[in-house]
Amino acid sequence: MYTSQGKYEQAEPFYERALAIREQQLGPEHPDTATSLNNLAGLYAGQGKYEQAEPLYQRALSIYEQKLGPQHPDTSMTLSNLAILYTDHGKYEEAEPLHQRALAICKQELGATHPATATSLNNLAGWYESQGRYAEAEPLHQRALAVSEQQLGPEHPEVAYPLNNLALLYQEQGKYAEAESLFLLALAIREQRLGHDHPLTQIVCKNYATLLRTMGREEEAKQLEEIVKSQ
Repeated sequence: MYTSQGKYEQAEPFYERALAIREQQLGPEHPDTATSLNNLAGLYAGQGKYEQAEPLYQRALSIYEQKLGPQHPDTSMTLSNLAILYTDHGKYEEAEPLHQRALAICKQELGATHPATATSLNNLAGWYESQGRYAEAEPLHQRALAVSEQQLGPEHPEVAYPLNNLALLYQEQGKYAEAESLFLLALAIREQRLGHDHPLTQIVCKNYATLLRTMGREEEAKQLEEIVKSQ
């Protein structure tokens, strides 16, 4: 709950305590211990603490591969998490094969229209985008959005992720009208489902403000940024 509200400092001691309990009661190699490792690593990654997050993700991945198998969905999830961390940390060559492997697992084990597959599509698209490979990124973003809307519903908070990411891609390509419509839709979903002051809502606000500024709509961008600051 704290994490979903962006209260990372309050969430951290609970994640740490959960990990300690599972290590003690279940053992350091138990899959549930790996889940706690994943959770704590995700918290660190969200705060930009890459050096703390990486060994936790690697340890979780090792446990899942050993105890659940290399094709298990939990293995795929951790592969994606580690790949995103590598991308954010500039380790692009290390990230790509992890994204590819995670997507292959999701398609094989869960199916092409599962929400987890949409997440993997979105993650791989983000990697292509980071490399300037927009033509390869766009269809993956579009597929991720279509799957999310179909499986979760067009108003689900998770749908805002592919909307925001596709909008960013369009912005990079100079397709400003298409980007704006997607930002507005993502912003409406997050405001309705998460609230105006949620960190995820504010991310979309900031992204949209950047687009407005790029389009020469400086006053609108400033007004949007003031709303973010006031939250």
